[in-house]
Amino acid sequence: MNTTETILDYHQRTKHHPKRYAASLGYMDWATQPNPFRHYEGAQKVLLPLTFDLPTPSYSEVMGAKSIPPTPLTLVSISQLLQFSLGIAAWKCLGEDCWALRCNASSGNLQPTEATLVLPPIEGISSQSVVVHYNVQEHALEILAEFETVFWQEHPESHYFVALSSIPWREMWKYGERCYRYVNLDLGHALKAVKVSVQTLGEEYGVVEEIKIADLEKIIGLNQRERYHESEPEIAQLLLSIGESVPSVETLSQLIDNLPKTYVGKANLLSPAHHPWEAVTLAMQATQIDSKPSIHLPTSPVTTNLNSKCSTDIKEILLKRRSAQAMDFVRTKISLETFRQLLASVKAPVDNRVPRVNFALFIHDVEELEKGLYFYLRNPEHKSSLKRLSRNDFQWQEVEKDLYLLETGDFRSQAKFISCSQDIASDGAFSLAMITQFEEPVATYGASEYKRLYWECGEIGQQLYLEATALELSATGIGCYLDDVMHRMLGLEDETFQTMYHFTIGRAIIDTRMSVREPYSNRG
Repeated sequence: MNTTETILDYHQRTKHHPKRYAASLGYMDWATQPNPFRHYEGAQKVLLPLTFDLPTPSYSEVMGAKSIPPTPLTLVSISQLLQFSLGIAAWKCLGEDCWALRCNASSGNLQPTEATLVLPPIEGISSQSVVVHYNVQEHALEILAEFETVFWQEHPESHYFVALSSIPWREMWKYGERCYRYVNLDLGHALKAVKVSVQTLGEEYGVVEEIKIADLEKIIGLNQRERYHESEPEIAQLLLSIGESVPSVETLSQLIDNLPKTYVGKANLLSPAHHPWEAVTLAMQATQIDSKPSIHLPTSPVTTNLNSKCSTDIKEILLKRRSAQAMDFVRTKISLETFRQLLASVKAPVDNRVPRVNFALFIHDVEELEKGLYFYLRNPEHKSSLKRLSRNDFQWQEVEKDLYLLETGDFRSQAKFISCSQDIASDGAFSLAMITQFEEPVATYGASEYKRLYWECGEIGQQLYLEATALELSATGIGCYLDDVMHRMLGLEDETFQTMYHFTIGRAIIDTRMSVREPYSNRG
């Protein structure tokens, strides 16, 4: 079986069905619950200053692509970047039990994503170039390597890199075989959170598209296997370049060649015992290969350019983002203008890539729209394929630009059933399924494209969270859904398109039993 067949097989075997969910333990093994925080034992720590009191541009300025003066690269700007993207937003407590909520959304709040930065000499961090790990729990940098390089002399002083990696065990512990889907969704959430934080600082970014996995592992230090527990592998995912231009792989190789062969620090053990899932291991192996470049749009990079009216400092929106646990079915109605704003917030292509993701929408309570089943096309070129492959009795009536009414009616019960009988899918203003072009991208660009499809869904989800928060609404990503039941409802019978993430937006019911504590309050 080749890698493409392996990942397609993985996707099929990890579908949920009405009478059989994807394989997992079937219970919560609390004794082996993973530590949500990674740290490196023996590494020198640099505590980052908390930046809650620093002003930030408004949400509308950042999302509206307004010109924001670039922030100089300092210890404080690095702190701000990380604090409002991957840092702790609050602690939630039920009695004496407390858990951290972060700025980036995560399936089950299990947080598989880790960040490693490559920085030039910065006062307060090091007089040399450094590779540092972001210690989320302490809001600190852990220095893994210090080294000399001339790379920065040929690039603007503000240039640096953020490498994102994943620890699948954190999701595997709860979700079993289906976990690799969530690992990559969460990578998309984290990536979008970092991008927004970069924009807040007035900086530019770009993904280093053609970097080899082996080089990315070397940057993070993952090639030094003895520094990690064999039952808790960490996988390299992507490299984000922050600065005016993305260096070529050839140029970047100079920096990589200057990295030390051995880093400082050993990764902490997250769990005392582990339950392996062979299907996940095979999926990881299939996708951890060098990918072929995907198709980009032949235009300049696309920004959100969203006409938001929210004048709140963006840091307040980033810190307030939450996943609603229940929606108030009494207060479901939202205006058509609000609905349009939510869709507009995720219309732009991700990183100027050809959009793969469209929405099947269950409209429950949006003013001026009939209740029913709709399609929203982020990529209008998919219309002919979707219309041909879906049910022939659908109306395909365009009611707004790129929004098509398929069938009228109350779809609350169907939305709930498809989302693993969760009320949250039926008790909001609407819910949606991200219907993703699937078979052709994976067949054309290889198994690693499977991850990119989930990253796109995760980035869209993170943006919907932020836009809902700015509009004083609530949102929740839904990873538990009955894949093929959704497909049958739409009439999709093959793998041309697949549903890869579900989402719901409404007004949350606040659990008054919970208390909330400020993040990093122990630091004074």
